[in-house]
Amino acid sequence: MKRLVPFLALSFVGLPLTAEDLPARPPITGIARVRVYSTDIYKSREFYTRILGLAPGTAGCSGIVHPCYTVNERQQIELVQVTSGAPDNLLAEVAFATPDVEQMRRYLHSHHVAAGDIKRDPNGVQHFELLDPEGHPIAFVQLPASRFFTAAAEQISTRMIHAGFIVKDHAVEDRFYMDLLGFRMYWHGGFKDADNDWWEIQVPDGTDWIEYMLNISPRADKQERGVQNHFSFAVEKIQSAAARLRAHGLKSTDQPEIGRDGKWSWDIYDPDLTRIEFMEFAPAQPPCCNPYTGPQPKP
Repeated sequence: MKRLVPFLALSFVGLPLTAEDLPARPPITGIARVRVYSTDIYKSREFYTRILGLAPGTAGCSGIVHPCYTVNERQQIELVQVTSGAPDNLLAEVAFATPDVEQMRRYLHSHHVAAGDIKRDPNGVQHFELLDPEGHPIAFVQLPASRFFTAAAEQISTRMIHAGFIVKDHAVEDRFYMDLLGFRMYWHGGFKDADNDWWEIQVPDGTDWIEYMLNISPRADKQERGVQNHFSFAVEKIQSAAARLRAHGLKSTDQPEIGRDGKWSWDIYDPDLTRIEFMEFAPAQPPCCNPYTGPQPKP
């Protein structure tokens, strides 16, 4: 059944506007950027450069003031120095790609969603920022038609496929992400087959997704919050990626495993204990709990 988007009627010259009069939502094609807080920018730069093999300042990162790493021609990771008191969520922002930020901002405003002004980064890329209903910082970015980028040989992955964050009430978030923005269900499941601890929804016009991390105690400590607020890279073979990460100097006694979602994955942590998940593109076996209802990402 199609979900209906609730809205408040606006008026123009005294006449009520219908749903057909409201601005249309432009496409949302994927995750364009993840920003991560760092309490020690030098340790973080060492980790992202040496362990992950990401080259700083290339392609869309040139001119960005804080450390910036290009994942591919359409995705990047930025580090933001914490100047006082680390926030509870070190995932500073998740930004989504759209071909028309002005139209997206008009669309949100027409549905009474507050959105910041459109700005340009040093490369001229337009974006605006806002908070989702639970206060998670997100943004919309209008990427250029093309960027020249060649991954360094040391780079472990050239594709970021999802980001996850702690959510208290997934129905509230669904009204924003699914009803208003058009995200669609990808997979959901839990530690027990009947539970929902992970609620994954894909962007409406691509295969990247966000993951609600549910049923997390409000008293969760820094380490637990770092596990839950995370982002993920895709790789062809997890064992090969793990071997390369160890060859780059990663110290970990953990081993890759097949998760409840049926995919091979391996978790590592940056110097501030933010989890970085490496995951194969496709499941190796059927998932627990519920089948996938969206397409799998491709290399």
